[in-house]
Amino acid sequence: MQTLDALYRRWLFQVWNGDYAVAEEILAPGFTGHWPDLEVHGPAGAIEQVRRSREYFGDVSTTLDVGPVVGDGMVAAGWSFHGSYRGGIAGATAAPGTRVSFSGHDIFRAEGGRFTEYWVVSDALGLMTALGAVGRPAPHTGPGRVRQGR
Repeated sequence: MQTLDALYRRWLFQVWNGDYAVAEEILAPGFTGHWPDLEVHGPAGAIEQVRRSREYFGDVSTTLDVGPVVGDGMVAAGWSFHGSYRGGIAGATAAPGTRVSFSGHDIFRAEGGRFTEYWVVSDALGLMTALGAVGRPAPHTGPGRVRQGR
């Protein structure tokens, strides 16, 4: 049986990098994922949410900033998401190619060597501000790096 630390690293570094088959291995059939304003069910629901989240970005990478902290069947971690904006987010004024980064936190509950429940909080407001969709406009119109979060 894999450790919860290893399961989390597979989630962050494989699933979030587009290896969706891994989700079927690490998420229980009855998995429930809680995103702000959205709840998904089963590995297929989680895969679809990750896919939708990634579709606006190319050159995606994730970094593990804190943890994972493991105890009593729970895993908590802090991460950062990095990518190049492809376009398509309603209201965004940033040019395609703009580099963005934002951070967040995950909490998982596990049973039987698989994740059964998930909660995520991320700096979506910082991301949308960096893309010029809310608040101030994007700071530039060409490719470059916009750093938000942390």
